Amino acid sequence: MPSDQLSSHHSQHFPVSSPKQHSDYGNELLISDLNLRRFQPHFLRPLTWSARTPAIMARNSEKAQSMLFRFREAQAADLGIIDAGRTRRPKIITEVQSIPACEKWRGQVLKEISRKVSKIQDPSLSDFMVRDLNDEINKAMREKHMWEVQIRNLGGPNYMRGGGKVYDEDGREIPGAGKGYRYFGRARELPGVKELFESSTIKPKEDKPLDQRADLRKQVDASYYGYNLDEEDGTLLKYERQKEKEAYENLLTGPDTKPPKNWEPLPGDSGDGVEWKLPTLEEVQEELVDRRRRRLLDKLG
Repeated sequence: MPSDQLSSHHSQHFPVSSPKQHSDYGNELLISDLNLRRFQPHFLRPLTWSARTPAIMARNSEKAQSMLFRFREAQAADLGIIDAGRTRRPKIITEVQSIPACEKWRGQVLKEISRKVSKIQDPSLSDFMVRDLNDEINKAMREKHMWEVQIRNLGGPNYMRGGGKVYDEDGREIPGAGKGYRYFGRARELPGVKELFESSTIKPKEDKPLDQRADLRKQVDASYYGYNLDEEDGTLLKYERQKEKEAYENLLTGPDTKPPKNWEPLPGDSGDGVEWKLPTLEEVQEELVDRRRRRLLDKLG
């Protein structure tokens, strides 16, 4: 068949459209496809791929199974770098031998305690929820103490120093210091707990015995320490002077009246009536100058 006849035959059975007709037909298909997808559920929509279609992100569980993720986890464990947000907190605390890791887990426990202490103040919680939340806080407090013990055993800072007392938002000390059970927030107002606190409070007695040293000191005046007025009238001084004279006479009339050989008599002690005279500042300076002069003459001569 000649080429012109072949083209006419092809045009009869397969009509040839212009580029404009192709674009109009494509736009109609695109509009109809968009209208169908608008009312179609997302789980029934076909997944189409094109050059501009972004890749779908894998789930965390799928990423955790990859070899690269496992290699990074092993490398971080060797370096002591652990992401506390993605990793579960270890139950056996003594197996953690890295101080930075222990401090991260301790910080996570502190955040949980702070969040639960704020939540227990909610007045809309029932008594059962308050009791359960208070139990969780006490459990977290014990876990925090264990992390602090592990950090101290590894040679890190001692967070337990001065941390025995816990205070609430009003500045009152929460009972149960140390390893005891503590009540936070609304837990102190639960039936049975409030009466327990009121009965354990010691009321001050009116006629309290003075059994403490501080109370005894309050009852002592100045005369107990010798700050009295007995010396002003001269009675006490006269009595002391008489006793000193009697003691001196007893010393002279005793069997051993002679002092030891290495003792030197001081002025006034030999009974000559000459009292001890302190030198003045000018006499001391003159004596020092004479000593220096004699020392220099000894060196030169």
